[in-house]
Amino acid sequence: MPERITDPADERVADYFSLTDVALRRRLEPERGLYLAESEKVIRRALAAGHRPRSFLMGERWLTDLADLVAQAEADGVPVFVADAPVIETMTGFHLHRGALASMQRPQLPAVRDLLADASRVVVLEDIVDHTNVGAVFRSAAALGVDAVLVTPRCADPLYRRSVRVSMGTVFQVPWTRIEPWPQGIGELQELGWRVAALALDPDGVTLDDLVADPPERLAVVLGAEGDGLGRRTVAAADLAVRIPMGGGVDSLNVAAAAAVAMWALRV
Repeated sequence: MPERITDPADERVADYFSLTDVALRRRLEPERGLYLAESEKVIRRALAAGHRPRSFLMGERWLTDLADLVAQAEADGVPVFVADAPVIETMTGFHLHRGALASMQRPQLPAVRDLLADASRVVVLEDIVDHTNVGAVFRSAAALGVDAVLVTPRCADPLYRRSVRVSMGTVFQVPWTRIEPWPQGIGELQELGWRVAALALDPDGVTLDDLVADPPERLAVVLGAEGDGLGRRTVAAADLAVRIPMGGGVDSLNVAAAAAVAMWALRV
């Protein structure tokens, strides 16, 4: 039976405390090996990907809407907590628009070599710190046939609640892992037979049209952080620099938009 929570400081739901405190979240989530999935669609996609729930937290009406998940949780011995909206909001620090949260066990990330064994198109995210952009890139990757995403050590966490939500849960269907150290990892990609293209405003680079005209069999496209773009060492280590042709006096796009354009053009 679902367990009712009336005290927002109840230790049974400690996984859901202080979600607006980024420093606390960064410290606790890797340590406990958890991430949070928000909304029915995201939760179902996480479960479909084989991720293991630690617990569920939801408003009263969602006991009916998610009756099959509640029944499965009961069969598996996974706690289901129910609470009124004000209690959940006090507990988590935000208004839960989509009615349900799940605390999920983080899966173990694969090695880069294993992840890329059968891939031909990969996106690398270098130090992108905006969780919304990370989630948007994953959603485009899922839609446009990218085989995998690699994230550098300082890149925002794809399993952070906002990243997952913006991606509509596609972070669970696009294979990904961290590549480190970076940018030394470019050498590892090249040794594995990948041609590495840095998406950058380099006057000595080629256009995306040029690359599309003669695409390599295995291509890794590296996208840089908001504002500063890719590091100079990254551009120098890559096999080539690529820029998106633009007009209207615009020299660059938001990283999520640029990623979508490049992925669409280079799809196989």
